[in-house]
Parts: sequence; structure tokens; C-alpha cells
Amino acid sequence: MIVSFNPPDFTRLRTRALIVGVVGLVVLLAGLFVDRKLFFQAYLVGFTFWSGIAVGSLALLMLQHLTGGGWGLVIRRVLEASTRTLPLVVLLFIPVIIGSHSLYEWTDAAKVEEHPVVKAKLGYLNLPFFTLRAAVFLGVWLGLMFLLNKWSLEQDRTGDRRFGKNMRLLSGPGMVLLIFTVTFAAIDWFMSLEPDWASTIYGFIFVASWSLSALAFTIAVMAALSDDEPLNQIVAPLHFHDLGKLLLALVMLWAYFDFSQFLIIWSGNLPEEIHYYMERMQGAWGPIIIIVAILHFAAPFLFLLSRGLKRNPRRLVIVALLVLVMRVIDLWWVLIPAFTPDHFPISLALLSIVSPIAIGGIWLSFFFWQLGKRSLIPINDPQFESVMEQQHASGH
Repeated sequence: MIVSFNPPDFTRLRTRALIVGVVGLVVLLAGLFVDRKLFFQAYLVGFTFWSGIAVGSLALLMLQHLTGGGWGLVIRRVLEASTRTLPLVVLLFIPVIIGSHSLYEWTDAAKVEEHPVVKAKLGYLNLPFFTLRAAVFLGVWLGLMFLLNKWSLEQDRTGDRRFGKNMRLLSGPGMVLLIFTVTFAAIDWFMSLEPDWASTIYGFIFVASWSLSALAFTIAVMAALSDDEPLNQIVAPLHFHDLGKLLLALVMLWAYFDFSQFLIIWSGNLPEEIHYYMERMQGAWGPIIIIVAILHFAAPFLFLLSRGLKRNPRRLVIVALLVLVMRVIDLWWVLIPAFTPDHFPISLALLSIVSPIAIGGIWLSFFFWQLGKRSLIPINDPQFESVMEQQHASGH
């Protein structure tokens, strides 16, 4: 069997995504002139979702280097392309710094004076230190991305096995470093939206949810590409089955962390902690959390128990897309009550829908540009032959 290793052409997809992104960005920027605060609040939702896919893909990339297996080989190029969007994520973070006074109440001296607890945290919660920490987080992610992508490309060019060893050796400490940086980034960027509240599990929720978003996105891309060359000659149902099992595991991990946080805080019933959930169980937020519980956990959990569904890319992608949609809705529930705890303004709701679309169009255009730079299959990976044998054994 002859497998094509030529980089694919995604020009049409790149152009369409860019058009959607530009149109969405024009609409989003119109909101900036109407209400500056609402613009930055909605922007944070879109930024969080798409940056989560980039960073989560970095976690999955290192996981597949550590564990090996055919599932990791077939999705590696998609993961690598997602991680190479991190320079764009750095640029997208700049508006968060610019709009910090519209997002973080600890930047408002008058409000800080009213809250002694927040005032005591100003040694940590101040804009110069906040920006410095963000630079460190982004720098670590960029460094890991650069080395893993560089060595993977060198492995393709030379076939030298030492590059595979380098990627495995980096991925162990790299995974630990990623978990720590994502945890502290979540505390800085999202938990500090409500600086008088704290949770020790909060960062782990973002580690799990960003990995979940990345895997769901990767499954959607793989399902779209698996019918065309060269993936139709290498991707087998067993690979989707493995991806489906990992998706089930991450759905359960996210739900475990999220519910653990709720259970601990609700059982403690301390005034300084419980207000987080009280705000998110009133008004429109009550029905939203019920929808999240059903469609983000219960439905994917039940669907992914089916072996037949996991082996069918057309069915599995439906679950993956459902997870992606629910990730956006969950971000609404997590982030927006920090700004408007009593209600969900229509204008903010509309901008919170436009924001992921606008940023997503630009991000996807950049992603497809990166995906088209390399062959969709790691040519000289030592596992390539065994994956081809699995594909033949599956009858494809």
C-alpha cells in the first residue's frame, strides 16, 4: 500500500475560517464602542475557550509521547498544529491586559479599600506582577511547544530515534510543569475575577477541562479528515475507539474535580466560600448548570459507554461537538457571574456568543495554516509500522 506523505492543502478552509473570524471580530469590536466592560468580559470567554484547546493539546501531546500507542501517532500532527497556535494565543492575551481594569476589581483602588481581604492580597494581585507571571506561563508553554515540534520535524527528516527519546524525556517533567503553570494561570486569570473567593481545586478543573476541550476538538478534526488521503489508509476504528475511551476518562475527570469543589464548599457552608455557588444557582444560572450537568456529563458519559459509538467516527464526532458546545456554556457559568451575579444581560449574552466565533475563526485559520505545513502522518516514527499492521488487521 502506498501512503501519501505530502502536506495537505487547507487553503479553502483557512479562507472560510478567516472570513468568519473577521466578520465576527467586526461585530465584537462594535460592542467595544457600546460598552467597554461588556466587550472585555465577553472577550475573556472566547479567549479562554480557544487558548484552552491550544494548551490542552500540549498536554495531550506530551501524554502521547509518554504512553505511546497508535492513538497518539495518528493524532500527533493535529495536536502539534494546535500547539503551534500558541504564538497567536500570546497575541490574544494582550487585550486581557489592556482590559484588566474592566475585568479585575483588584485593579480598582476604591473597591479594594472596601474589601480588607482583597487589600491583603495586593502583594500578589497587582498588574505588574500579574503580567510578569502571565509572561512566565506563556513562555513555558511556548518553550515546550517549540522543542516538541522541532524534534518531531527533525525525526521526520532524519529518522534518528534520539529525537523520539528527547520528546519522551521532556514530556515527563514538561507535563508536571504544564499542570503547575495551568493551575496558577487559572488562579490568576479566572479565579481572581472574584478575589475574595478561593478554591484549592479550581486550577485542576481547568487542567481537566482544557485537556477535554483539546481532545474533543482533535476528534472532530480527525473525523473530518479520516475519509481522505492519507489518513484513510492508516486510521482505523480501533484508533477512534481509543480516543473515545480517553474522551470518556476526561469527561469523568472534569466532572470529578468540578463536583468535588462543589461538595467541599457546600458541606463547609462558609460565607466567604458559599457565595460563589449561591450566585450561580439563582436566576438564569440555575437552569444553565442543570443543562451543563446533563449535556456535559450525563449524556456524553452514557453515549461513550457504547463500544460501537466509539468505533464509529460519524457518531463519535457528535459527542465531541456536544462537549465543545457545552465547554462554552460552562465557561459562561464559571466566568460571567463574576461580573453580573444577579442576571445575564442580553447584550453580554450576545457578545459571549460572538466572541468564541470571532476568536475561533481567526484561531482556526491559523490552525489550518499550521496543519498544512507538514504531512498528516509522522513519517519516520518507530511506531509507524506497527500502526499500519493494526490498520491492516482491522480490515481497512
